[in-house]
Amino acid sequence: MSSAAAIPEVDRNREESRPTMPERATARQPVLRPWLRAQALNLERHTEALRDFRVNEFGAGAEAPTDGHVQAVNQLLGKLRRHLIGHARTMNGLVNRALQAPHQPLLTRVVEHKHRSHAQVQTIEKIWDFYFELFGQRQSPYGLWLLSCDRIALDCYQTAYLGIGQARSVPAPPPFSYMRTGFGPATFRRGIRLKSLARKMNPFPLVQLPYHRLVNPWTLGAILHEVSHNLQSDLGLSLAVPRAIARALLTAGLPRSVAKTWVRWNRETFADLAGLLLGGPAVLASLMDVVGRAPAIVYGFDPNGVHPTPYLRVQLSAELLRRMGFVEESTRFRNAWRRLYPQPPPGVFPSELLRTAEEAIARVVDAICYRPFAELGGKKLSQVFPFAPKDQILIEEAAGRLGRGTDPGIVPERYLIGAARFALDHRLAKSETIKTNFYKELARR
Repeated sequence: MSSAAAIPEVDRNREESRPTMPERATARQPVLRPWLRAQALNLERHTEALRDFRVNEFGAGAEAPTDGHVQAVNQLLGKLRRHLIGHARTMNGLVNRALQAPHQPLLTRVVEHKHRSHAQVQTIEKIWDFYFELFGQRQSPYGLWLLSCDRIALDCYQTAYLGIGQARSVPAPPPFSYMRTGFGPATFRRGIRLKSLARKMNPFPLVQLPYHRLVNPWTLGAILHEVSHNLQSDLGLSLAVPRAIARALLTAGLPRSVAKTWVRWNRETFADLAGLLLGGPAVLASLMDVVGRAPAIVYGFDPNGVHPTPYLRVQLSAELLRRMGFVEESTRFRNAWRRLYPQPPPGVFPSELLRTAEEAIARVVDAICYRPFAELGGKKLSQVFPFAPKDQILIEEAAGRLGRGTDPGIVPERYLIGAARFALDHRLAKSETIKTNFYKELARR
């Protein structure tokens, strides 16, 4: 875009008559006319500055934003900038008229339009800054770490779209990872309005990862969880999953209050279970990293919360692990969790929720993972992500190689999270060695 060509300029050749320079030049310097011209010029330059991003502007390596990501952001900026160009044209017209006849009503229109235009500039600048920082991280020392996370997320998407029972339009661009300080990871789905984007539509999935997760890659089961949120939306399961949960629990005769709670938890439950199907037992260990906190938090119950209460959340994944064929592993996880967090004290949970928990957990796992969905081409989620004990054998072999610093082989990118976890838990190498080899392998792919 060439804003200068699109916006008619203010006549800046209209100069005040210049008297002989006095000893103090500002004493006789005009104010109003230069100020008016400056307002039009400022807005024009603001518009030009909020330009499109250039391909390769943030590096040319594999870690740089893809052409698709840059183009998607530029399309968003282009739509917003059209309004600003119109504001700049109007401003130039108003200022030219005010320079010729600076009547009060016209001057009032100039300052009111300046105010509205400035608000528009701030809105677009906020979005431009957001993506400038996002893309700029790829030029930092952490660029290859973020590329590694991108490749894990892409592997999840490829597995999903190859595994469903019918052809679906392929979403693009793929998820994009970035680093941000904070306790936990998060994701922002494609096509939703984001506060950080001034309530504008997000053009591709964003996976936000805290620095402390990136330096401990065996905790990155969080990527599989966050990507699963996006898959629930992109695969059209946003309504189907809560309906399946409600139907399963009510058909079994569980109280409506219990069914309502589990339905409210549907998105986080789906992400936990889908992430476990994508990555295997290590994802449950990673979940325990997240929710294993002080008892007051683990036993806490928020009647309006969207996350399953931590006490039940680990048991939910342990039940899926059992259904996946990892019976002994499931028992060990349950026993460890119950050692850490025995039966909650009376009065913490709604009595019906706790009384029906075991049956509800089994039926929720069955409804989400072992019942066909039309949106998956008539397949079950466990068929789309068919993780079995044989997959864990691949992960354990890759763990040994990762610990030795040799090629871990052709295992899928997402399995390297489990390999890092297995290598750590079995002390196959020092933690820093595991981290280094993890990112080295993913970055070279």
